[in-house]
Amino acid sequence: MNPVQTSKVKLNNGIEMPWLGLGVFQSKEGPEVENAVKCALETGYRSIDTAAMYHNEHGVGKAILESGIPRHEIFLTTKIWNSDQGYQSTFRAFEKSLEKLQTDYIDLYLIHWPKGELSVETWKAMEELYEQGRIRAIGVSNFLVHQLKHLIANSRINPMVNQFEFHPRLIQPDLLKFCKDNQIQVEAWRPIMEGKVNDIPVIQELSVKYQKSPVQIVLRWDIQKGVVTIPKSVHPERIRHNADIFDFELTKEDMAKIDGLDWHARIGADPDNFNF
Repeated sequence: MNPVQTSKVKLNNGIEMPWLGLGVFQSKEGPEVENAVKCALETGYRSIDTAAMYHNEHGVGKAILESGIPRHEIFLTTKIWNSDQGYQSTFRAFEKSLEKLQTDYIDLYLIHWPKGELSVETWKAMEELYEQGRIRAIGVSNFLVHQLKHLIANSRINPMVNQFEFHPRLIQPDLLKFCKDNQIQVEAWRPIMEGKVNDIPVIQELSVKYQKSPVQIVLRWDIQKGVVTIPKSVHPERIRHNADIFDFELTKEDMAKIDGLDWHARIGADPDNFNF
């Protein structure tokens, strides 16, 4: 069996989620995103991560349908955008996403960004959708420790996943530890820093040592850190290349070298200070 297909982690509700998925942020609606998803599925990926805000849910759904792969074999993630947050509006946003994705359930539904009390209301609606069986797992994206604590204190069901910016220059060990202690699976976005991991000397050296690309080294580091990863690409050769990370292992010493690259440097927005 293809290890890309079979390598999974069990979430705190018993649902299995693939360690590696395809992210489609900034993949254009239409042929671009459709071809990327089809290529990923042909390569063995079984996890696709989109969001209402990416404006490509229709293309993702179309590609999944046309792939011929049974829907239950694919782990499909989407997210509710900030302007749709709130109790009643969450139900409407969820139905819109289902319609665009041409499916009758979502495997993982995430709150895209923390919006204080509004996110608590959003979560209440998500808990109901989860209990109805319309979502297999619920989680959040871009939540820091204090935001997670507030949500957990005001909810019945703990998040199963927290997806946030994670790469060698932004590791956030306190957030990793909090998630681990509370059985919240961590998932990385921007794992390869828009390709900038290729320019980091330590990773270049490890690339030579393991005869793997810098990108493959970092994606392997993610998985060995217990972090689900969803690199984005629309290029078939890169999509295939990103999946070739299950035939080697980094030593503890080399893991520590990458851990030592942390600059607390964000590429994306700060969850404590954003205006959208």
